[in-house]
Amino acid sequence: MKKTKITVLAKPDKRYVPDITIYCIGLKTKDKPDISKDIICSSLLSASSLGDFKGNEGDVLLAYGENTPKKEKSKRRAFVGLGKIDRKTKKYELQEKMRIAGGNIASLCKKIEAGKVAIVLPGLPIKSTLQDAVSGLTEGVLLGDYHFRRYKTDSKEKKSYTGIKELKIVVSDYSKPLQQVAERASIIAASTCHARDMANEPGNGWTPDSFADYAEKLAQKYQLKCTIFEKNDLEKMRMGGILAVNKGSAAPPKLVILEYFVSKNAHTLLLVGKGLTFDSGGVSLKPAAGTEEMKYDMCGGAAVLATMNAVGAIQPHCNVVAIVPATDNMPGGAATKPGDIIYHYDKKTSEIINTDAEGRLILADALAYGIERYSPDYVVDLATLTGAVIIGLGHHHSGLFSNDDILADKL
Repeated sequence: MKKTKITVLAKPDKRYVPDITIYCIGLKTKDKPDISKDIICSSLLSASSLGDFKGNEGDVLLAYGENTPKKEKSKRRAFVGLGKIDRKTKKYELQEKMRIAGGNIASLCKKIEAGKVAIVLPGLPIKSTLQDAVSGLTEGVLLGDYHFRRYKTDSKEKKSYTGIKELKIVVSDYSKPLQQVAERASIIAASTCHARDMANEPGNGWTPDSFADYAEKLAQKYQLKCTIFEKNDLEKMRMGGILAVNKGSAAPPKLVILEYFVSKNAHTLLLVGKGLTFDSGGVSLKPAAGTEEMKYDMCGGAAVLATMNAVGAIQPHCNVVAIVPATDNMPGGAATKPGDIIYHYDKKTSEIINTDAEGRLILADALAYGIERYSPDYVVDLATLTGAVIIGLGHHHSGLFSNDDILADKL
């Protein structure tokens, strides 16, 4: 995966000639953008007077070579709206506004195929919020710049756009910590893109072995402890849920564990992610329409292992354990049948009514083992567990269930 070079500056770099310079503009009053004197150009004034650019979230205006300041060397200029930002704007609201702006910037850069980009941030009502602004903007640009082209071939006439290679963020109230903030945000965004890469692989491109290989690479890179339990180990441990789901598969299951340890006195967070690399439904076969999307049933496991990439790089002051039960769910001759009764790791039994309810079976084993083995202070499990969440909440919200409101608010 490509890496974007990010630099935070107090003023534009005179030696740097970007493909585009982008000015972030807030909403001053109703339908009026907050335009400072040093960025005024005829296109911006005309668009503002016509109501075509108001400074709202989602507003984007591209201009060419008008009244360009001498200090600015750029092939193009653009203006991107942030919406209303004032002293009442909360931290998470500001971060999200900046992520949205960053996503709009990435879309614009893709349209014009910009590789070198400069972004100018306006002054904010409260200087202490600048770190949140830089963090959100960096995440938004990098997440919006994501591409997955592994299985696509470039045409002979034109090579595909490979994304933003270099990004410079100009901030008037510059301070040294802002560079660290941007680097931390880039680690989080890159880790998210790792998870997206795993998810976008087809069922034959990402298997239980792939989870194990990725975990071992992370362990080597960040000196984490990695444990891979194979099928024989799972049989000895009586992991009946994982084994039952795997019975119809030609690929053996894995239980993948990564450990980041700080000290015995630190809190321990246990992360468990559903790693169903393909879900056919088993004997309770899914309808054919949309089944190709069941490769995404491992997104919980992808999120958990990608989190460990961020954990290894950022090194938080708590212990973190990640567990991914990995298998696929296929209707083979030996597959688990409706009506079968299985024994889980903690010797509890489950009667299988529908083999398409496989996620809770493998998570039950992983959670029981993780809680017994590590005695965590907090447990978070992530799973594409049921399509009913989409019916209830739509495609833009995730379901969150918790017995601890304080932890839920933090998440």
